[in-house]
Amino acid sequence: MEHEKQRLNYVLFLVAGAGFVNVARAMTLSFLAIKLQQSFGLGPAMIGVLLGIGPLVGAIAAPFAGSLSDKVGRKTVLTLTLLSMALAMVGMGFAETVLAFCLAQIVAAVAVAINEPVSRALMSDVCPEPMRLKYFSWRYAAINFGFAVGPLIGIAAGAASTMLFVIAGVVYALFALALYLLKVPVHQGNEETASATRISILQSIKTAVRDPRLAFFVGGGTLLVAVYGQWSATLAPYLAGNISGGVEIFAYIVSINGAVVLLGNPLARRFIERVGARNAMVIGCLLFLAGELGFLASSGLWSLALSMAIFTIGEILVVPSEYMLVDGIANDRNRGSYFGAHSFSTVGNFVGPTLGGLMLGAFGGPGMFLLFAAFAVGSAVLFAIGTRMPPPKASVELAPAAASEGVAGPHLRGHYA
Repeated sequence: MEHEKQRLNYVLFLVAGAGFVNVARAMTLSFLAIKLQQSFGLGPAMIGVLLGIGPLVGAIAAPFAGSLSDKVGRKTVLTLTLLSMALAMVGMGFAETVLAFCLAQIVAAVAVAINEPVSRALMSDVCPEPMRLKYFSWRYAAINFGFAVGPLIGIAAGAASTMLFVIAGVVYALFALALYLLKVPVHQGNEETASATRISILQSIKTAVRDPRLAFFVGGGTLLVAVYGQWSATLAPYLAGNISGGVEIFAYIVSINGAVVLLGNPLARRFIERVGARNAMVIGCLLFLAGELGFLASSGLWSLALSMAIFTIGEILVVPSEYMLVDGIANDRNRGSYFGAHSFSTVGNFVGPTLGGLMLGAFGGPGMFLLFAAFAVGSAVLFAIGTRMPPPKASVELAPAAASEGVAGPHLRGHYA
């Protein structure tokens, strides 16, 4: 009982840490475009290219970092990642040339890409399986709280000021220090499983890549991220150019998005627990579809606000459900590899604005919204197929521990199906 209490306290520490570091991240990285424009005089096209390089490199690096965390430990990888982020923040604050700033920004983007899957894997390692959805939902709410509060702090202190970057670096360094000092209270069964068989980093990556379930989840996740990951980058220019008072309306619906995420998150968690992650994922995709069609048909504040509320309910269903589905096909030995490989779906943050912007320029709002609606439907299909795919034979042979856990649906552990 005492050990389980320690585990839950450690999970709460990770949740709180996620909130603090995302406040630091949002009060600085949200204003990188302004920093590049004001400090270095770059144009929109060059800014877009420079800010897009880091996430693409991070998407490639994350699978290797996830597999490395399986081998050397999540705590080690996460501590080094947070320290790298701290140094990158300070570097961006004091950079005097475009090259120095971009190098620091790439390091920060890669660190962000690595932090997410390794943090998720560490939470799954520590948190008892029946409680993972609850605490992951709390972590998701803490992250959104950070992105709601961080930009306000950034504006109040002076957008993209050097001091903000230094403060953010200190926050990351303090979290890294606390993480290093605290012992990870991993369940005994996890320790036995982890020590039972050690496989190479490349072998663990191959195992993850060859799992057809994960391949479908990555494909579906990429389409989902394209829909909701950078929605403001495509919706804002549409509203500004096509709707009367579009800029003011955009500010309102951003607030609506944040409010629905924070208020609806507990209800979404209970709904997922009731219907299962797979069904919640499909329902969330259908709500994305309804939201995109609603944007297409809307011409004023109230209809756009309703469409955004529907869209955001879809978001708070798919984000935890996607985590649970990936966790449901992983085990204690390969969880880092699976979450790392799945993080490749963040390329959707590049695909969404790029294709959405092209469709908006070529065909207007209808072309863009119908594209994202099709992405939502395609994602639902891919996730539905993925949950019905059998695990690869190599995975079964390498992961006997997973076979002892209950299986449902027939290829997901019972709590996730």
